[in-house]
Amino acid sequence: MAALTDQIALTRDRASARKKPGGLGDSLFRAASYGAALLVLFVLAGILASIAYGAWPAFNEFGFGFITSSAWNIGQEQYGALVAIVGTLASAVIALLIGVPLSLGIAVYLTQLCPGWARKPVSMTIELLASVPSIIYGMWGLFVFAPLFARFVQVPVSNLVEGMPIVGTLFYARVPSGVGILTAGIILAIMIVPFVASITRDMLDQIPTVLRESAYGIGCTTWEVVRHVLVPQASVSIIGAIMLGLGRALGETMAVTFVIGNANRLSGSVFDPGSTIASRIANEFNEADGLQLNSLMALGCILFVITFFVLIIARILTRRAKVA
Repeated sequence: MAALTDQIALTRDRASARKKPGGLGDSLFRAASYGAALLVLFVLAGILASIAYGAWPAFNEFGFGFITSSAWNIGQEQYGALVAIVGTLASAVIALLIGVPLSLGIAVYLTQLCPGWARKPVSMTIELLASVPSIIYGMWGLFVFAPLFARFVQVPVSNLVEGMPIVGTLFYARVPSGVGILTAGIILAIMIVPFVASITRDMLDQIPTVLRESAYGIGCTTWEVVRHVLVPQASVSIIGAIMLGLGRALGETMAVTFVIGNANRLSGSVFDPGSTIASRIANEFNEADGLQLNSLMALGCILFVITFFVLIIARILTRRAKVA
Protein backbone atom coordinates (compact mmCIF):
# COMPACT_ATOMS: atom_id res chain seq x y z
CA MET A 1 0.00 0.00 0.00
CA ALA A 2 2.85 2.38 0.82
CA ALA A 3 4.52 1.59 -2.50
CA LEU A 4 1.29 2.41 -4.34
CA THR A 5 1.00 5.70 -2.47
CA ASP A 6 4.61 6.61 -3.33
CA GLN A 7 3.97 5.77 -7.01
CA ILE A 8 0.89 7.99 -7.12
CA ALA A 9 2.77 10.87 -5.50
CA LEU A 10 5.67 10.45 -7.97
CA THR A 11 3.22 10.51 -10.91
CA ARG A 12 1.64 13.72 -9.60
CA ASP A 13 5.06 15.33 -9.20
CA ARG A 14 5.99 14.48 -12.79
CA ALA A 15 2.67 15.80 -14.10
CA SER A 16 3.07 19.06 -12.20
CA ALA A 17 6.64 19.36 -13.45
CA ARG A 18 5.43 18.99 -17.04
CA LYS A 19 2.78 21.70 -16.49
CA LYS A 20 5.25 24.26 -15.12
CA PRO A 21 6.22 26.79 -17.78
CA GLY A 22 9.84 27.15 -18.53
CA GLY A 23 12.45 27.06 -21.19
CA LEU A 24 13.29 29.25 -24.13
CA GLY A 25 10.55 27.86 -26.38
CA ASP A 26 7.82 28.61 -23.87
CA SER A 27 9.10 32.15 -23.33
CA LEU A 28 9.23 32.80 -27.07
CA PHE A 29 5.71 31.45 -27.52
CA ARG A 30 4.39 33.67 -24.71
CA ALA A 31 6.15 36.72 -26.12
CA ALA A 32 4.87 36.02 -29.65
CA SER A 33 1.28 35.62 -28.42
CA TYR A 34 1.52 38.81 -26.38
CA GLY A 35 2.99 40.67 -29.36
CA ALA A 36 0.22 39.44 -31.67
CA ALA A 37 -2.42 40.72 -29.25
CA LEU A 38 -0.69 44.09 -28.97
CA LEU A 39 -0.30 44.31 -32.74
CA VAL A 40 -4.07 44.09 -33.21
CA LEU A 41 -4.60 46.90 -30.71
CA PHE A 42 -1.93 49.07 -32.33
CA VAL A 43 -3.41 48.54 -35.81
CA LEU A 44 -6.90 49.39 -34.56
CA ALA A 45 -5.65 52.50 -32.77
CA GLY A 46 -3.69 53.55 -35.87
CA ILE A 47 -6.71 53.16 -38.16
CA LEU A 48 -8.94 55.11 -35.80
CA ALA A 49 -6.35 57.85 -35.31
CA SER A 50 -5.75 58.28 -39.05
CA ILE A 51 -9.49 58.43 -39.81
CA ALA A 52 -10.11 60.90 -36.98
CA TYR A 53 -7.20 63.07 -38.14
CA GLY A 54 -8.53 63.18 -41.68
CA ALA A 55 -12.10 63.83 -40.49
CA TRP A 56 -11.26 66.61 -38.05
CA PRO A 57 -11.40 69.50 -40.57
CA ALA A 58 -14.94 68.49 -41.58
CA PHE A 59 -16.14 68.18 -37.99
CA ASN A 60 -14.43 71.47 -37.16
CA GLU A 61 -16.09 73.20 -40.13
CA PHE A 62 -19.64 71.87 -39.75
CA GLY A 63 -19.77 70.74 -36.14
CA PHE A 64 -22.69 68.58 -35.08
CA GLY A 65 -24.56 69.89 -38.12
CA PHE A 66 -22.52 67.52 -40.25
CA ILE A 67 -24.53 64.62 -38.81
CA THR A 68 -27.94 66.33 -39.00
CA SER A 69 -27.55 67.94 -42.43
CA SER A 70 -28.68 66.26 -45.65
CA ALA A 71 -26.74 68.62 -47.95
CA TRP A 72 -23.99 67.29 -50.19
CA ASN A 73 -23.00 70.03 -52.60
CA ILE A 74 -19.45 69.75 -53.90
CA GLY A 75 -19.54 73.10 -55.72
CA GLN A 76 -20.57 75.06 -52.62
CA GLU A 77 -18.59 72.79 -50.26
CA GLN A 78 -21.63 71.98 -48.16
CA TYR A 79 -21.58 68.47 -46.76
CA GLY A 80 -23.83 66.47 -44.45
CA ALA A 81 -23.99 62.82 -43.43
CA LEU A 82 -27.70 62.38 -42.64
CA VAL A 83 -28.73 60.83 -45.98
CA ALA A 84 -25.87 58.34 -45.93
CA ILE A 85 -26.49 57.42 -42.28
CA VAL A 86 -30.21 56.84 -42.86
CA GLY A 87 -29.52 54.80 -45.99
CA THR A 88 -26.93 52.67 -44.19
CA LEU A 89 -29.21 51.91 -41.24
CA ALA A 90 -32.33 51.39 -43.38
CA SER A 91 -30.70 48.95 -45.80
CA ALA A 92 -29.06 47.02 -42.94
CA VAL A 93 -32.34 46.74 -41.01
CA ILE A 94 -34.18 45.55 -44.13
CA ALA A 95 -31.43 42.98 -44.70
CA LEU A 96 -31.85 41.67 -41.16
CA LEU A 97 -35.64 41.55 -41.38
CA ILE A 98 -35.41 39.44 -44.53
CA GLY A 99 -32.19 37.51 -44.00
CA VAL A 100 -32.43 36.42 -40.36
CA PRO A 101 -35.74 34.48 -40.64
CA LEU A 102 -34.46 32.84 -43.84
CA SER A 103 -31.19 31.90 -42.15
CA LEU A 104 -32.88 30.45 -39.08
CA GLY A 105 -35.28 28.52 -41.26
CA ILE A 106 -32.40 27.08 -43.30
CA ALA A 107 -30.50 26.11 -40.15
CA VAL A 108 -33.54 24.41 -38.60
CA TYR A 109 -34.32 22.57 -41.82
CA LEU A 110 -30.76 21.28 -42.18
CA THR A 111 -30.57 20.07 -38.58
CA GLN A 112 -34.12 18.80 -38.00
CA LEU A 113 -36.04 18.16 -41.21
CA CYS A 114 -33.64 17.63 -44.09
CA PRO A 115 -33.18 14.02 -45.32
CA GLY A 116 -29.70 12.64 -44.85
CA TRP A 117 -28.97 12.36 -48.56
CA ALA A 118 -29.85 16.01 -49.22
CA ARG A 119 -28.20 17.64 -46.23
CA LYS A 120 -24.67 17.85 -47.60
CA PRO A 121 -25.64 19.23 -51.06
CA VAL A 122 -27.90 21.86 -49.51
CA SER A 123 -25.23 22.87 -47.00
CA MET A 124 -22.61 23.19 -49.73
CA THR A 125 -24.96 25.28 -51.83
CA ILE A 126 -25.60 27.69 -48.96
CA GLU A 127 -21.89 27.96 -48.19
CA LEU A 128 -21.08 28.63 -51.86
CA LEU A 129 -23.10 31.84 -51.63
CA ALA A 130 -20.53 33.17 -49.17
CA SER A 131 -17.73 32.71 -51.72
CA VAL A 132 -19.40 34.81 -54.42
CA PRO A 133 -17.65 38.22 -54.72
CA SER A 134 -19.77 41.19 -53.72
CA ILE A 135 -19.34 42.84 -57.11
CA ILE A 136 -21.04 39.82 -58.71
CA TYR A 137 -24.01 40.32 -56.40
CA GLY A 138 -24.07 43.97 -57.43
CA MET A 139 -23.96 43.24 -61.15
CA TRP A 140 -26.64 40.57 -60.85
CA GLY A 141 -28.77 42.93 -58.79
CA LEU A 142 -28.45 45.79 -61.28
CA PHE A 143 -28.84 43.92 -64.56
CA VAL A 144 -31.12 41.03 -63.60
CA PHE A 145 -32.91 41.60 -60.29
CA ALA A 146 -33.62 45.35 -60.56
CA PRO A 147 -35.55 45.19 -63.90
CA LEU A 148 -37.64 42.26 -62.68
CA PHE A 149 -38.23 43.97 -59.34
CA ALA A 150 -39.37 47.16 -61.06
CA ARG A 151 -41.73 45.34 -63.41
CA PHE A 152 -43.32 42.84 -61.07
CA VAL A 153 -43.11 44.60 -57.68
CA GLN A 154 -42.56 48.35 -57.83
CA VAL A 155 -45.07 49.15 -60.59
CA PRO A 156 -47.96 46.98 -59.28
CA VAL A 157 -47.41 47.98 -55.66
CA SER A 158 -47.12 51.69 -56.52
CA ASN A 159 -50.36 51.55 -58.51
CA LEU A 160 -52.07 49.79 -55.61
CA VAL A 161 -50.98 52.03 -52.73
CA GLU A 162 -50.95 55.39 -54.54
CA GLY A 163 -52.82 57.95 -52.46
CA MET A 164 -53.02 55.80 -49.32
CA PRO A 165 -51.81 57.35 -46.05
CA ILE A 166 -48.54 56.03 -44.62
CA VAL A 167 -48.52 52.89 -46.80
CA GLY A 168 -48.70 55.02 -49.93
CA THR A 169 -45.71 57.02 -48.74
CA LEU A 170 -43.67 53.99 -47.71
CA PHE A 171 -44.22 51.84 -50.81
CA TYR A 172 -44.71 54.30 -53.66
CA ALA A 173 -42.02 54.61 -56.33
CA ARG A 174 -41.95 57.93 -58.15
CA VAL A 175 -39.62 56.47 -60.78
CA PRO A 176 -39.91 52.63 -60.73
CA SER A 177 -36.41 51.86 -61.96
CA GLY A 178 -35.84 48.86 -59.71
CA VAL A 179 -32.97 50.40 -57.72
CA GLY A 180 -33.46 51.81 -54.26
CA ILE A 181 -33.21 51.19 -50.52
CA LEU A 182 -35.38 48.07 -50.57
CA THR A 183 -33.44 46.57 -53.49
CA ALA A 184 -30.18 47.13 -51.63
CA GLY A 185 -31.67 45.55 -48.51
CA ILE A 186 -32.75 42.46 -50.44
CA ILE A 187 -29.32 42.02 -52.01
CA LEU A 188 -27.69 42.44 -48.59
CA ALA A 189 -30.09 39.87 -47.14
CA ILE A 190 -28.96 37.35 -49.76
CA MET A 191 -25.34 38.12 -48.90
CA ILE A 192 -25.69 37.64 -45.13
CA VAL A 193 -27.79 34.47 -45.30
CA PRO A 194 -24.79 32.09 -45.76
CA PHE A 195 -22.96 33.50 -42.73
CA VAL A 196 -25.89 33.49 -40.32
CA ALA A 197 -27.26 30.15 -41.56
CA SER A 198 -23.90 28.34 -41.41
CA ILE A 199 -23.04 29.50 -37.90
CA THR A 200 -26.54 28.78 -36.60
CA ARG A 201 -26.54 25.32 -38.19
CA ASP A 202 -23.19 24.46 -36.62
CA MET A 203 -24.38 25.62 -33.20
CA LEU A 204 -27.63 23.65 -33.44
CA ASP A 205 -25.59 20.57 -34.35
CA GLN A 206 -23.53 20.98 -31.17
CA ILE A 207 -26.58 20.69 -28.91
CA PRO A 208 -26.60 17.25 -27.23
CA THR A 209 -28.89 14.80 -29.00
CA VAL A 210 -30.31 13.63 -25.67
CA LEU A 211 -32.04 16.98 -25.18
CA ARG A 212 -33.88 16.71 -28.49
CA GLU A 213 -34.72 13.06 -27.99
CA SER A 214 -36.05 13.77 -24.50
CA ALA A 215 -38.29 16.54 -25.83
CA TYR A 216 -39.62 14.31 -28.60
CA GLY A 217 -40.08 11.54 -26.06
CA ILE A 218 -42.49 13.56 -23.93
CA GLY A 219 -44.58 14.39 -27.00
CA CYS A 220 -43.18 17.72 -28.20
CA THR A 221 -43.63 18.69 -31.82
CA THR A 222 -40.75 19.83 -34.01
CA TRP A 223 -41.77 23.47 -33.51
CA GLU A 224 -41.83 23.02 -29.73
CA VAL A 225 -38.41 21.37 -29.76
CA VAL A 226 -36.98 24.22 -31.81
CA ARG A 227 -38.72 26.93 -29.78
CA HIS A 228 -38.12 25.60 -26.27
CA VAL A 229 -34.97 23.48 -26.59
CA LEU A 230 -32.75 24.39 -29.53
CA VAL A 231 -33.12 28.17 -29.67
CA PRO A 232 -32.58 28.74 -25.90
CA GLN A 233 -29.52 26.48 -25.94
CA ALA A 234 -27.95 28.22 -28.95
CA SER A 235 -29.24 31.75 -28.26
CA VAL A 236 -25.81 33.26 -27.58
CA SER A 237 -24.36 31.87 -30.80
CA ILE A 238 -27.42 32.92 -32.80
CA ILE A 239 -27.09 36.48 -31.53
CA GLY A 240 -23.42 36.44 -32.50
CA ALA A 241 -24.27 35.18 -35.97
CA ILE A 242 -26.90 37.90 -36.43
CA MET A 243 -24.46 40.60 -35.35
CA LEU A 244 -21.88 39.21 -37.76
CA GLY A 245 -24.44 39.52 -40.54
CA LEU A 246 -25.31 43.05 -39.43
CA GLY A 247 -21.66 44.03 -39.57
CA ARG A 248 -21.44 42.66 -43.11
CA ALA A 249 -24.55 44.61 -44.10
CA LEU A 250 -23.33 47.88 -42.60
CA GLY A 251 -19.96 47.77 -44.31
CA GLU A 252 -20.87 46.29 -47.69
CA THR A 253 -19.73 48.57 -50.51
CA MET A 254 -19.72 47.36 -54.09
CA ALA A 255 -22.99 45.43 -54.16
CA VAL A 256 -24.86 48.31 -52.54
CA THR A 257 -23.23 50.87 -54.83
CA PHE A 258 -24.69 49.07 -57.85
CA VAL A 259 -28.29 48.81 -56.67
CA ILE A 260 -29.07 51.61 -54.21
CA GLY A 261 -29.26 54.40 -56.79
CA ASN A 262 -26.66 56.71 -55.16
CA ALA A 263 -29.08 59.64 -54.80
CA ASN A 264 -28.49 62.24 -52.11
CA ARG A 265 -32.04 62.76 -50.92
CA LEU A 266 -34.20 61.66 -48.05
CA SER A 267 -37.38 59.87 -48.99
CA GLY A 268 -40.12 58.18 -47.04
CA SER A 269 -40.39 55.40 -49.63
CA VAL A 270 -38.18 52.33 -49.53
CA PHE A 271 -38.55 52.08 -53.31
CA ASP A 272 -36.75 55.38 -53.93
CA PRO A 273 -32.97 55.59 -54.51
CA GLY A 274 -30.67 56.59 -51.68
CA SER A 275 -27.08 56.14 -50.59
CA THR A 276 -25.03 54.60 -47.81
CA ILE A 277 -21.80 55.65 -46.15
CA ALA A 278 -19.84 52.92 -47.90
CA SER A 279 -21.34 53.60 -51.34
CA ARG A 280 -20.68 57.33 -51.12
CA ILE A 281 -17.07 56.78 -50.14
CA ALA A 282 -16.64 54.29 -52.99
CA ASN A 283 -18.14 56.69 -55.54
CA GLU A 284 -16.24 59.84 -54.60
CA PHE A 285 -13.05 58.96 -52.77
CA ASN A 286 -10.77 58.65 -55.81
CA GLU A 287 -11.57 62.16 -57.06
CA ALA A 288 -12.08 63.86 -53.70
CA ASP A 289 -9.86 66.67 -52.47
CA GLY A 290 -9.87 69.27 -49.74
CA LEU A 291 -12.98 69.50 -47.62
CA GLN A 292 -14.75 66.85 -49.67
CA LEU A 293 -12.02 64.34 -48.79
CA ASN A 294 -12.25 65.36 -45.13
CA SER A 295 -16.03 64.86 -45.23
CA LEU A 296 -15.62 61.38 -46.67
CA MET A 297 -13.15 60.58 -43.90
CA ALA A 298 -15.73 61.87 -41.44
CA LEU A 299 -18.27 59.47 -42.94
CA GLY A 300 -15.82 56.64 -42.38
CA CYS A 301 -15.39 57.76 -38.78
CA ILE A 302 -19.18 57.72 -38.29
CA LEU A 303 -19.39 54.22 -39.75
CA PHE A 304 -16.69 53.12 -37.33
CA VAL A 305 -18.73 54.51 -34.42
CA ILE A 306 -21.88 52.77 -35.67
CA THR A 307 -20.11 49.40 -35.82
CA PHE A 308 -18.70 50.04 -32.35
CA PHE A 309 -22.21 50.55 -30.97
CA VAL A 310 -23.33 47.39 -32.75
CA LEU A 311 -20.56 45.52 -30.92
CA ILE A 312 -21.72 46.96 -27.59
CA ILE A 313 -25.31 45.91 -28.29
CA ALA A 314 -24.11 42.42 -29.20
CA ARG A 315 -22.21 42.16 -25.92
CA ILE A 316 -25.26 43.25 -23.92
CA LEU A 317 -27.56 40.80 -25.72
CA THR A 318 -25.20 37.86 -25.32
CA ARG A 319 -24.74 38.64 -21.63
CA ARG A 320 -28.50 38.69 -21.10
CA ALA A 321 -28.86 35.46 -23.05
CA LYS A 322 -26.26 33.77 -20.84
CA VAL A 323 -28.02 34.97 -17.68
CA ALA A 324 -31.40 33.77 -18.97
